Amino acid sequence: MLSTKLLPRVRTITTLAPTCTSIVPLSSSLLLDSYCQPNPQLNIYSSNRTIDDFVKSGHLNSAKKLFDEMPARDMVTYNLLISGCGKFRHPKQALYLYDEMVSHGIKESASTFSSVLSVCSNAGFYTEGIQIHCRVLSLGFGLNLYIGSPLVDLYMRMGPSVRALDLFDELPERNLATWNLMLRAFCELSRPDEVLRMYNKMKAEGVEPNGLSFCYMVRGCSIGMLLDEGKQLHSHVIKLGWVDVNIFVANALVDFYSACGSLIEAKKSFDFIPVDDVISWNSIVSIYADYDLIFDALELFFRMQLCRKRPSIRSFVEFLNFASRTGNVYFGKQIHGYVTKLGFDHGSVHVQSALTDMYGKCNVIESSVAVFESAPGRSLECCNSLMTSLLHSGNIKDAVEMFGFMVDEGIGLDEVTLSTTLKALSVSASANLGSCRLLHCCAIKSGFESNIAVSCSLMDAYSRCGHIELSHQVFEKIPSPNVVCFTSIMNGYSRNGMGREALDMLEVMIQRGLIPDKVTFLCVLAGCNHSGMVKEGQLVFNSMKSVYGIDADRQHYSCMIDMLGRAGILDKAEELLQQTPGGGDCMMWSSLLRSCRVHGNEIIGRRVANILMELEPVDFAVYSQVSNFYSEIGEFEVSMQIRETALARKLTRDIGHSLIEVNSCH
Repeated sequence: MLSTKLLPRVRTITTLAPTCTSIVPLSSSLLLDSYCQPNPQLNIYSSNRTIDDFVKSGHLNSAKKLFDEMPARDMVTYNLLISGCGKFRHPKQALYLYDEMVSHGIKESASTFSSVLSVCSNAGFYTEGIQIHCRVLSLGFGLNLYIGSPLVDLYMRMGPSVRALDLFDELPERNLATWNLMLRAFCELSRPDEVLRMYNKMKAEGVEPNGLSFCYMVRGCSIGMLLDEGKQLHSHVIKLGWVDVNIFVANALVDFYSACGSLIEAKKSFDFIPVDDVISWNSIVSIYADYDLIFDALELFFRMQLCRKRPSIRSFVEFLNFASRTGNVYFGKQIHGYVTKLGFDHGSVHVQSALTDMYGKCNVIESSVAVFESAPGRSLECCNSLMTSLLHSGNIKDAVEMFGFMVDEGIGLDEVTLSTTLKALSVSASANLGSCRLLHCCAIKSGFESNIAVSCSLMDAYSRCGHIELSHQVFEKIPSPNVVCFTSIMNGYSRNGMGREALDMLEVMIQRGLIPDKVTFLCVLAGCNHSGMVKEGQLVFNSMKSVYGIDADRQHYSCMIDMLGRAGILDKAEELLQQTPGGGDCMMWSSLLRSCRVHGNEIIGRRVANILMELEPVDFAVYSQVSNFYSEIGEFEVSMQIRETALARKLTRDIGHSLIEVNSCH
């Protein structure tokens, strides 16, 4: 049959869906019997109108029931119910109905294809969508504008492919809705340059944008933090009067200025919005909370309630995110109480996820688990929040097991799941090449291999297992590696003692026009340290401020002190330590004392030993190290006095242990 050849995967999916059992396939005898009755078309027309009324009023089950009871159905019947299933997010049922429609020889209309393609786009059924595209071409609908738009949408959702752009260019006519579709798609793909290019092309063809067009364009400027372009756009929408008549454009401008860090302009844009608009209130409150201006956010929050405006999920999520960032569990608990009072704790997946994350980041893991357990369902977002909370609190084994739970329960995976699991594996005692490869296969199978976060976590996991060549292979497959990607591969090289390769990768990164950040420099310095490349390390350290205007922090100073100490340049190491912002910590002075012991420098060693004991008067490891130093330079009495002082203060050494992975394969 046609349906078996056309949609094999659709039938596989839909026949397994228990929700589709209410839709009974038509038999040929039923069709014959029904048309032997008087006025069969009149009965179908009447039923179709009733189904249409049911769908429009939100009673999809009633529409299905009438559909099942109809002795005969036509193209309009199927179109109405397919559209209804798509509208109420029942994609498998919509595809089942389409498959049944084709099986019974009922020819599709442009409306049918538009509805089914939209269902495939929204549900991510891309293979089925491509099959339906073939059907569109075979029936001669290829140039139909009504079908062309959802086809472009389908291919754009699959990625900014050449095919999607070719389809767009092939359309004989492009209306405003089609242009808006392209603007939205490039916004969702975080391609602000393409958003502006499409806008200019749209104007060149004489198509006038509407409020929705400007919302997408302002959002594109927000994504790219294009302040100058956004300001020009702001002036344009004011001139056209869209700010006064379209509240969504006005709110988009508030979000745009906040994304660019121009809070004064964001507040000015907010002040021009009518006071009765609840969206703008929640927007400005969440913006202030996002920038950690918590007192301003709370003041607006209270003013908002005085104006009898109901807080939204967005405001609460930002408050909870603030508590997570600052570790302020008391503030988080207050927000939790308010959320519970308004019923958002069980009514919103985003709030449940934010609560789970907040308690986890505040190291109250019991409360994090309790919030997760109390949720009515197991959503992907909440599972990811619990996994990151477990990882943050040091429950590495539980975080890894959470991945298995999500797979067993059929919850699904995304880039956050894979990235977090890989991070947990990286620091786990049970980490090995096999587990990393397993996660890599999952990333490939689920289509997240090229995701930046997943790729960087894969590079980190492989390098920690000592397989830097696999990390390099992952890096080479990234289409457009950014600063984070380069930093990840440099960190892998440094970790495995390949300082020269890390330095070479830094040069490649700079040649591509990317600007290194503090983390990038730290990774390169660590590589130079482990490889004994002192001169190169000094050049990199000095270039941070002189070339890139980046002030070195304590970690950079610590790495340089250790590098100079290992090389025996102890006077410069001591001088640099004294220049460290906020003064050197115990780890830096301990590193320098170790270098003094290795190189036998008594003069600097005595000074360092005294400072170290002043910094950590209750640390047994410090007393032990200083005692050993004096013992090595022959001052045994001083050495014994230091040990006796430690014993008198009842200081004890932490017992260490070693974990060795034994390869049983021979």
